[in-house]
Amino acid sequence: MNLYTKEQTASIKDHTFAYLIVEEADNVLTLTLNRAQKKNALHPQLANEIAYALHYAHFEKSIWMVVIQAKGNVFCAGADLKAMAGFIEENNSTIPKPNGELLIGELFNKVYKPTIAKVTGDVYAGGFFFLAGCNIVVAQDDIKFGLPEVKRGIYPFQVMAALLKVMPARKVVDWCIRGYNLPVAEAERYGLVSEVTTAENIDSAVAKIIAELKENSPSAIRYGLEAYDNIQPSAAEHKYLFDILNKTIATKDGQEGLKAFREKRKPNWSGE
Repeated sequence: MNLYTKEQTASIKDHTFAYLIVEEADNVLTLTLNRAQKKNALHPQLANEIAYALHYAHFEKSIWMVVIQAKGNVFCAGADLKAMAGFIEENNSTIPKPNGELLIGELFNKVYKPTIAKVTGDVYAGGFFFLAGCNIVVAQDDIKFGLPEVKRGIYPFQVMAALLKVMPARKVVDWCIRGYNLPVAEAERYGLVSEVTTAENIDSAVAKIIAELKENSPSAIRYGLEAYDNIQPSAAEHKYLFDILNKTIATKDGQEGLKAFREKRKPNWSGE
């Protein structure tokens, strides 16, 4: 973890988070995406806040695990397309900018603490960084999983790489190029989801997992997850995919797709 230092994250309680609720209790750090009015889309500052909180979890010995959840009926709609187009909204966050390039697909691998995604709303596009990155995913049985990027003139490059770590390659590519919604039951069968449950039972399902993890050695888990990270593809892969995404956005189709999305109309593809 090198985007924030241990000294920077030590003052976490003195900071204001604009889009993230951070709660710490009983060795668990709970992070709640709090941008429901924008479908918890990944605004650049939200990404900074998530990175900062995960660095804190990595450095802080009293944190044994992290739970990530979200307000609203959409867990995360992926990247904020308006922000990608340069329309950055004002916010009151005091979280500093990271000390290097933030590649969200790499964040979860470096925490070296168990990360649990509690998914109570729909997930689209870049929202799958959370599901593919977390060690355990508990999802409600009535939500939607979608990869609509190709319908916007872009492609889920980094998401594809993240999904390939937990799902079969043929299914991942099929999903990426066709852009459909994947039923939660199928997501569990293909390895993206650890457990499917009802809205009424999801709290108890997550609590049960937390209790089970607390029975085990935090030190052994930490070193085990560090070892797992070090046998995975390097950060250079995500840097390459981030760069090729920017090239795709710059194409005529990429610009047309984003414009059509903003104007709520069907895009007119040119193949350029």
